[in-house]
Amino acid sequence: MNRPEPRPVPASPVDRCGAVLEAAAAVILGKEHELRLALTCLLARGHLLIEDLPGVGKTTLAHLLARLLGLEYARIQFTSDLLPADVIGVAVYDRASESFRFHPGPVFSQLVLADEINRATPKAQSALLEAMEERQVTVEGETRTLPEPFFVIATQNPLHQIGTFPLPESQLDRFLMRIELGYPAAHQEKRLLAGEDRRALVARQTPVLAPAELAALQELVVAVHAAPAVIDYVHDLLAFTRASGRFAYGLSPRAGLGLVRAAKAWALLGGRDYVLPEDVQAVLPACCAHRLVGSGEGAVLDASRVDAEILAHVPIP
Repeated sequence: MNRPEPRPVPASPVDRCGAVLEAAAAVILGKEHELRLALTCLLARGHLLIEDLPGVGKTTLAHLLARLLGLEYARIQFTSDLLPADVIGVAVYDRASESFRFHPGPVFSQLVLADEINRATPKAQSALLEAMEERQVTVEGETRTLPEPFFVIATQNPLHQIGTFPLPESQLDRFLMRIELGYPAAHQEKRLLAGEDRRALVARQTPVLAPAELAALQELVVAVHAAPAVIDYVHDLLAFTRASGRFAYGLSPRAGLGLVRAAKAWALLGGRDYVLPEDVQAVLPACCAHRLVGSGEGAVLDASRVDAEILAHVPIP
């Protein structure tokens, strides 16, 4: 039997990001833009929220990224009876040593999938707040550092579905990006239906990037140059959300910092060491829609509304 020739391995970590996206696109069909956003989020040291209907590939995407990036992976199934200790761990008394011994929870992994996070109560959801912001957890007065790199990819079902709890603003703000996958195009769905089981495809994937290389790429993201004009543009976007009256409240400085980081990561994936306004525009909907509530609506916006309400009204400098 003739075996296909192996693909050449790109030389640099930046080039291998393209190989990561190519391998991911062979499993998650027709979602190249969403995959690029997800990798951008991780390169920018952010956490990712995937909101969509059950069965469109949210969990598959999280597991696939863990495999391709060589990260230690843990999945937490969020349910209404989940307790904070089920997430961060618990101290148990050890008779032999006559002392309490800490048993770490699944949050002590490099990539944590918080599956259906909005099916848990706000108390259980809050167990992730310190971990996502400080990359540490505090149990019974003792602080424990989480592994590096550390990412949370959370999935949630639309709020109109039965048994969901809305994420509070403080939790939403911990996610650098929120994306939706949606249904595949017709020709991609036919390929999906006729092809191999996605779980089997994910299981066969091997790491394209090592965790150390991922950390080096994150340092490169920090070094990407954002000119004063780009910073002015980001500030104008933030100011518009606060002063236009179109939103219940504007974007925070934390949102602005995350937007700049994401734009730098997007530029790096494009092979550049400098940010263009187009990079900011490319990541703005994913970075900001979940942080904004329409004036008088009481619900977070979708990405298309962000394009219409912000980008159309703030000129590029």
